[in-house]
Amino acid sequence: MSLQDELDDLVSPAQVPDLSRDHGALMAAVEVGTSGGKRFRPWLVTSVHTAFAGTQPESVVDRAAAATELLHTAFVVHDDVIDNDDTRRGRPSVPGWFRADAIALDTAPDDQDTYTRAGAILAGDLALAAAIRAVATCGADAHTTGRLLDLLDDTLHASAAGELADVRLALSPRMPDAQEALAVAEHKTAAYSFVLPMQAGAVLAGATDDDVAALGEIGRCLGIAFQLRDDVRAIFGDPIETGKDRLGDLREGKRTPLMVHASQTSSWPRIAPHLGDPHLTETTAATVRELLESCGSRGHIEELADQHIEIAREQSRSLGLDAALFEPLLTHAWSDVPSTRAGAA
Repeated sequence: MSLQDELDDLVSPAQVPDLSRDHGALMAAVEVGTSGGKRFRPWLVTSVHTAFAGTQPESVVDRAAAATELLHTAFVVHDDVIDNDDTRRGRPSVPGWFRADAIALDTAPDDQDTYTRAGAILAGDLALAAAIRAVATCGADAHTTGRLLDLLDDTLHASAAGELADVRLALSPRMPDAQEALAVAEHKTAAYSFVLPMQAGAVLAGATDDDVAALGEIGRCLGIAFQLRDDVRAIFGDPIETGKDRLGDLREGKRTPLMVHASQTSSWPRIAPHLGDPHLTETTAATVRELLESCGSRGHIEELADQHIEIAREQSRSLGLDAALFEPLLTHAWSDVPSTRAGAA
């Protein structure tokens, strides 16, 4: 069974005949959320399981791997609701899908936001429930399944707290310190994108607690590096390649490590008035980008990302996973997240 078949099977186990139109809309939206993407989280689960010479049946590993993709889907959908994003990677997001559905239903303009939010939140909830179901029914023995559910529970709490912290900091008049900003990157992204799939693959393979913990640290460093680079490309990247609005993070006032560093430079008085400005123009944003470059903030964040990658690389070498897992992971996960620094890994 392919990954997409596994996802489809998990998210549509039942029918709601009395409300077939509404249930069908939710299923169509979940399909939008689970289609496409690099699928590197499921790849991580299976790759780590293989690297640790795991002997779980393919069906068990595939179902656990599908859980990480469904969790990603749920978080992405809810994140798009929080950020009011109707597009993702150049196509309609799940909220965007429901907005189009609201228009097709001839919903009053003032009510379209309500329908859009409701549909997207519920679709995300279904994806999240399917992720938990996937782990609970993966077919592993009771002890292994329990360990996987513990990992999933820890991830849910960490990621939810990270997402809320991201929103709180964006609304706060104060700038967080560097440690607090990095903690958001760790919990919002690293926990579910890297730590969970890497540790899940190791648990499935019967790895020792020490090895599972070591993989968690590798995943933490990689996740922070990924988010740091993503923060940079959100502002500097090509929207055609990233699928992101280059004005989004600036208009939302995101307190990313990039902005934390900039707040400590002499350029900050010229940058600060535009952070959180909902009417920010591309012309003004271009000036902000130039300031972020000239004050050294962009270079600092890219160097910090590279430092985290190097830490993860050294730890992978200590486990003998650098050639079999780490280098292929960089290629797979970072294929569209290039660093602009010369000689960067």
